Amino acid sequence: MFDFSLAEFIAGIPGLLLAIVIHEYSHARVAVALGDYTPKMMGRTTLNPMAHIDPIGLIMLFLVRFGWAKPVMINPRNFKNPKRDDILVSLAGPASNLILSFVTLLILLMSYRFLEQPSVGLSMVLNAIVLYNINFAIFNMIPLPPLDGSHILRQLLPARLAYQYASLERYSFLILIVLIMTPILNYIFIPAQRLIWSVFRFILLPFFG
Repeated sequence: MFDFSLAEFIAGIPGLLLAIVIHEYSHARVAVALGDYTPKMMGRTTLNPMAHIDPIGLIMLFLVRFGWAKPVMINPRNFKNPKRDDILVSLAGPASNLILSFVTLLILLMSYRFLEQPSVGLSMVLNAIVLYNINFAIFNMIPLPPLDGSHILRQLLPARLAYQYASLERYSFLILIVLIMTPILNYIFIPAQRLIWSVFRFILLPFFG
């Protein structure tokens, strides 16, 4: 999922941490805003990386480029509209990654325009932030429990199908391993990346054409 050289991977450590923290923080903040204070009581409404990083998940991410963060626990019964609000909370994480990616891309383009010779290191870090956050958003929107995409799909399904669908979670880790070890993810990531880049290009072209 994050196929970079060693130098780019090291330069991408800030982007990796930012992607994880902003993703989980956004889940927590939106849940609280919609009436569920569970994330706040569990100390998740902070930008402190220690509140969101799972040590084993982070080590796995560095070793095999696949890992995970601490999930933000919510109680949908505290929402006024449980189905709608659960979808909004699920969307908050990937949406925040895309927003951070876009803002970082804007900063990167401005550095090329207004700095005579932008730092190579800075460019690598900013590029990595853009790429990590795009990939993080795409990955989390895969409709496989317990990823964010599965929460959205489950809320859109009839109750009986949603229950059956949720039962897939017991096989999720094995399915993810198969996805990562085969070219299947390319059929998800490549079209999604092209779509996101097209949207970014459409927005930025009038200013950086």
